[in-house]
Order: sequence, then structure tokens, then C-alpha cells
Amino acid sequence: MLRARWLGTLALCLVVAGVFAWLGQWQLGRAIDTDPPEPGATEKVVPLTDVVEPGEYLPEARGGQRVHTSGTWVPEDFIVVSSRFNDGVKGYWVTGQLRVAERTSIAVALGWAPTREEADAAASALSQAGAAQTEVVGRVIDDEGVTVPPRDDPWELSRMSPAALLSRWHDVEQLDVYRPYLASVEAPAGLTDISSPAPVEKSPINWLNIFYAAEWAVFAGFAFYLWYRLAKDQWEREVEDFEDATA
Repeated sequence: MLRARWLGTLALCLVVAGVFAWLGQWQLGRAIDTDPPEPGATEKVVPLTDVVEPGEYLPEARGGQRVHTSGTWVPEDFIVVSSRFNDGVKGYWVTGQLRVAERTSIAVALGWAPTREEADAAASALSQAGAAQTEVVGRVIDDEGVTVPPRDDPWELSRMSPAALLSRWHDVEQLDVYRPYLASVEAPAGLTDISSPAPVEKSPINWLNIFYAAEWAVFAGFAFYLWYRLAKDQWEREVEDFEDATA
């Protein structure tokens, strides 16, 4: 083990183990949230811009945060989204484009209706009201993604996706759009308030990251074991050769 070859191998194992130890420390540093949000933080209404900016992804810790913002509705862009459940009952959401700045918009789910006819009627009434100035309080929620619409109705939307709604909005040239959407707390006339309970508070400990950190520690230990095992195998071979020669 004191030969130059095996000392060099030990140095290489030290470097590899050091990298593994650093990776374990990196995982461990992300396993425990040292600054978790205080209980009930999502129920405090804060400005939308304090939570997320246009085009940015919503931080996981801020999902479901209650926010407030103001803007003007785009009359042509009240769109119905299907397959929405309210307290276990399947129905529809009426959504709209809220222009919160000159060239900035956010998708808003205004309210729920049990039938398509009621949802269409509410959307039509909102469109006829024109570009009304409004203030909205709601929960900011991540994009649900998109799905392929059914063949019999290629215009149907069954996911609340600002990206999908953007493809059907008007006046979108050079428009900044928020990636998440707002689920309004209060619904306009003709619609029911959306059932949107507070998100479940998560544990500040991420056990999966702790498991990964333990794995890196095992890998670091294995690097030293590999050096020891290779050196011992070489020693045993030399002992056997010596015994054969003396015999």
C-alpha cells in the first residue's frame, strides 16, 4: 500500500470520495427547508407581483397563495373550460383574460357552473359588459398543461392552461403572460364561487433528498473500499507467487 502506484490510486480515490461527499452535502442542503413559510401564510392576501412575475415559473412554496391584482377584462376572451369539479360535482369554469398592465395579462378562472349552457350564458354576459375595470382576489395556481381535445369538439378545453388559452386570446402580439393562473375567490353573477381550499402545508424535510445524500456517502465509502480491495488482491497474488517460488 506504500508503493507509488497504490498511493496514487489512493489519491484518486480521495478525489472521487471528495466529489461524492460534496454531492451529498449539496443534496442534504436541499433536504431541509431552513426558512419554511409560516403556518397559514398562503391565506394572507399579497400583491400578485410579490409572488411571481410574468413569464416566470411559480415557486413551489408559493403555490395556492392568495393574491390580489387589478386590471381590465378583454371582452372577447371569456372562454369555458370543461371537466371542472366543485366539491366533487363536475361542471365548467368560465375563464377570462385580465389585462393587468398595458401589455401584460393573466388568465383568471372566474367561477363555476354545473352545465355548459349556464357557463356559456355567463361568459356571454361578461363579454357584453365590455372592458370593465376590476379587482380580483384569488389563489395563484400552476398551469395544468394541455391535452388533445376530442375529435367531435376540437375547440374544447379540459385543462386550465394559460398556454392553451393564450392560443385563443385576442390582441396577443408582444404580450407578456403569467405562467400560472388565478382562481378567483368570488364569482360574478350567474356563476358559483370556485371551491379552492388552502393547500396542504408540506413538511420542511424532503426525505427523498436525505436518501440521496445517504447514497452519496455510501459511494464515497465504496471508493476507499475499492482501493483497499484492489491493493489486497495485488498483495495476495504476490504472496502466492512467493510461496510458489520457495516451494
